[in-house]
Amino acid sequence: MITKEELMKIQILHQQGLSQRAIAKQLGISRNTVKRYLRAKVDSPAYSARPKTTSLLDLYKPFLHSRIAQAKPVHLSGVVLFRELKELGYCGGLSLLRQYLYEYRGKQAPTEVVRFETQPGKQMQVDWGQMRGGKFPIHAFIAVLGYSRAMMVIFTDNMRYDTLEQCHRLTFDYFQGVPQEAWYDNMKTVVIKRDAYGEGKHKLNQAFYQFAKSMGFIPKLCQPYRPQTKGKVERMVRYVRDNFFRPLNTKLEATGETLDVITANAEVMLWLDTVAHQRTHDTTKQKPADRLVEERLALQPLPPTLLPVATALEPDVPLPSVLTTLSAQPLHHPLSIYDQLSEAV
Repeated sequence: MITKEELMKIQILHQQGLSQRAIAKQLGISRNTVKRYLRAKVDSPAYSARPKTTSLLDLYKPFLHSRIAQAKPVHLSGVVLFRELKELGYCGGLSLLRQYLYEYRGKQAPTEVVRFETQPGKQMQVDWGQMRGGKFPIHAFIAVLGYSRAMMVIFTDNMRYDTLEQCHRLTFDYFQGVPQEAWYDNMKTVVIKRDAYGEGKHKLNQAFYQFAKSMGFIPKLCQPYRPQTKGKVERMVRYVRDNFFRPLNTKLEATGETLDVITANAEVMLWLDTVAHQRTHDTTKQKPADRLVEERLALQPLPPTLLPVATALEPDVPLPSVLTTLSAQPLHHPLSIYDQLSEAV
């Protein structure tokens, strides 16, 4: 039995060219399950998710976690841990223990935690950053491609779901393609409940689930209290705040003007092309602009047709006109204030 989210992953991984065997291995399910659902061509699983039940291992998980950590770098086998659990009164089977260890250790793998040096087109990290609070807030939607470190920045006055989806659409348009997966934290516009169907099986926001499925990317959640799992985008939030927003804001304040969403969006496109993507990155030792040329070749193509945004934007919100302008024409025209800013940066 699989969840709706797992079915989406099966379909997307199949579209990305993975074999049934590879899909089954990546998702931790049987090959026959993958085969059955691909043949059925359904949009929802045949069975609804069962309520989460108590496992015979639940009482012993704290011991397992501490024992595995204490033994590192030595790898304790399932047989060894099974023997020690039996001494503590565990009455379950070895296969149950092995399945749990496979899932638990898989989540602890370095590829899930450390620097995420990914292949071109594989991964995108997404986050919101608050640039200004108060009565007239400004938020920054920031998306970073894992390989090239190229990013898209869109300023908004809210973080509603419809805004999030529209920002994704513009981001994929700017990158000229769609990555295989995108990583998020606990934002409610993406995930309704963590571990809703068991460990690592999350319940997604229904609208975002449909959007991700239509675009062909798999949403993934960062581990709680492990900021390094999306360190690229968190560093970029600070980079945008310190190297773009604050310098521009102080320049405008000096002339008696106030920075707003429209001005910030007009300026940031030029800044991305002439400053952010032209610097030599500390880790890759290359310019993001150069690596983006390579990464674009590995991205999935944009779908020929897209569903409308799930919730219509209200006419009195200034965001739609800003986003329409962004998507309709390239904002590569400098404003007079930016000529001074680029020299300062």
